[in-house]
Amino acid sequence: MATLSEAYRDLPLSLRHIIPLDFSSVGSLPDSHAWPQSDHFSFVNGGSCTGSGDGAGSSIPVIDLLDPNAMELIGLACENWGAFQLRNHGIPLNLIEEVELEAKHLFALPPEQKLKALRSPGGATGYGRARITPFFPKYMWHEGFTIVGSPSDDAKKIWPNDSVRFCYLMEEYQKQMKVLAEQLTRIIFKFLNIYEEEKINWIGSANNLEAVQLNSYPPCPEPNRAMGLAPHTDTFLLTILHQSQTTGLQIFKEGSGWVPVHPDPSALVVNIGDLFHIISNARFPCVVHRVTVNRTHQRYSVAYFHGPPVDYVVSPFSTTVLDNKSGVRFRAVTVKEYIAIKARNLGEALSLIST
Repeated sequence: MATLSEAYRDLPLSLRHIIPLDFSSVGSLPDSHAWPQSDHFSFVNGGSCTGSGDGAGSSIPVIDLLDPNAMELIGLACENWGAFQLRNHGIPLNLIEEVELEAKHLFALPPEQKLKALRSPGGATGYGRARITPFFPKYMWHEGFTIVGSPSDDAKKIWPNDSVRFCYLMEEYQKQMKVLAEQLTRIIFKFLNIYEEEKINWIGSANNLEAVQLNSYPPCPEPNRAMGLAPHTDTFLLTILHQSQTTGLQIFKEGSGWVPVHPDPSALVVNIGDLFHIISNARFPCVVHRVTVNRTHQRYSVAYFHGPPVDYVVSPFSTTVLDNKSGVRFRAVTVKEYIAIKARNLGEALSLIST
């Protein structure tokens, strides 16, 4: 059984795309990080992210998982927005707070210490820039730390004698997020009337794809000319995100433009990725999102990515094809194959498997 790390091993990044800027030593915005003053990004999903407004009057749905109508509400949010905020999700708030605190400690370290865990060109884990970096003309005002499986090897490079607490908390976070992600996956499949056991028996498998991404967006001297994280969609089924109480996350909605996702200390953000877009035969949008930065506050977030095993074959289910009168929208593709397609064609991946 191939793993996520093995899937990325064949898709190396050049070293210059891995090493983040030393943000603590920068007094002004370097040209390498100065983005054009335009809200038009034609290289995202083969289309442009332009809208009629800034989305300031809109907001994504907030759903209580304990609501008797939670399945219907989640399904409608997936259809209309591709994202929602989730309350009463079952993840202990003190665990979320402790994980965020560990992320703050990590990113506050001197650059030379963080670089001891620099992600290798063909690696999936460790410290570095976002993997989408090579597809954009400028660098992002961001640094990240990726965990796939145990964080022990990378953590020990940074803290040779003091990594136990960091590893324990990250592993506990993965464990609890996996339970929530599988619960949401079952709910969404039920909303789509998908019950074929051979198609969903991977849920709960030890071979499911999962990764935790710690993100830091430092204060920026010229936030209006910088980009924290460029517009993109996530690859897997869904992403569950905790964001600190600093604004920055925005999703794109046709007709509204960029809609801010305001932090809610009791809620997690859930967004639909490419694989659910494929399975739903485009009934669910894979939401385009980005992160902006500000001048005074450092923003942190923790993303949990969830998907089927890499050899799982993804295709529109028969029940979702019936909902789309245009017929089957995508050809069947293994998760590993789709990862490779998107790693080489970020904005065109879905069009390359369209029928």
